[in-house]
Amino acid sequence: MEVIELPGYTAEEKLRIAMQHLIPRVLDQHGLNSEYLQIPEAMVKLVIQRYTREAGVRNLERNLAALARAAAVRVAEQEQAVSVSKDVHKLASPLLDNRLAEGAEMEMEVLPMGVNNNEISTAFKISSRFVVDEAMLEKILGPPRFDDREAADRVATPGVSVGLVWTNFGGEVQFVEATAMIGNGELHLTGQLGDVIKESAKIALTWVRARAADLKLALAEEKNVLQGRDIHIHFPAGAVPKDGPSAGVTLVTALVSLFSQKCVRADTAMTGEMTLRGLVLPVGGIKDKILAAHRHGIKRVILPERNLKDLVEVPASVLSNLE
Repeated sequence: MEVIELPGYTAEEKLRIAMQHLIPRVLDQHGLNSEYLQIPEAMVKLVIQRYTREAGVRNLERNLAALARAAAVRVAEQEQAVSVSKDVHKLASPLLDNRLAEGAEMEMEVLPMGVNNNEISTAFKISSRFVVDEAMLEKILGPPRFDDREAADRVATPGVSVGLVWTNFGGEVQFVEATAMIGNGELHLTGQLGDVIKESAKIALTWVRARAADLKLALAEEKNVLQGRDIHIHFPAGAVPKDGPSAGVTLVTALVSLFSQKCVRADTAMTGEMTLRGLVLPVGGIKDKILAAHRHGIKRVILPERNLKDLVEVPASVLSNLE
């Protein structure tokens, strides 16, 4: 059996999928049509940016379904609020039920004389069109779950860098945090890490120690940047297992930032395996990683030189927004 791995969707692809497939489907599932609920493209973009960060569209569909449920409740409430006589209600109810079905056509009905036709017409006008705007998004879906300033806020202190990793669900942004404390030169690693990524951390620390003088990290009288210090490196999202060699460059950057007390640019993310001699080796999943950077508002991506050939797989619309 061959396993075929598919890359994630770009924001533009998600928008087209939502407008052409997801919205018609959720409307049909909730007994609605475009006469009752309209979700403009601009609002779908906001849902993608603020409420979902995924390679696919599963959570996007769930959020669109929440909007459809809210519209269905409004239609049901206004239907119940229509006041008609008993005889008129008996005639109107089947037609109202039929009208709620998407694509259903109204059949001509011959009504007996004496029935108030204006009353019937009022009953058919169940509600005005439910047009989603930004205020409705926040009322129905809640406050935005994601913010483009997340990276800027988390990289505001020295010792933090932004990496790009690949998972079974596509590319993801991975923050790396490093801090120093009084100790005996020990290295502490946390974040549910595998053996390979632990070795990458040791290699990164060894390389930084060996190049401390060149990088002007140590004071003139210090021969060892770890003298009297322990180093703790943490990979946030501790419940998620992490492994692989592609965090090498990210680890080195976090350590250099820590020892130099200089912050890393918040709009920059990186990936690449680091060797003990300072070589940067190519890694996999470049397309998914760049798509993840684009989703998080990253403007600059640092890649191994030997991975530049993989950029042909990245959509031009994404590359145009990156340095």
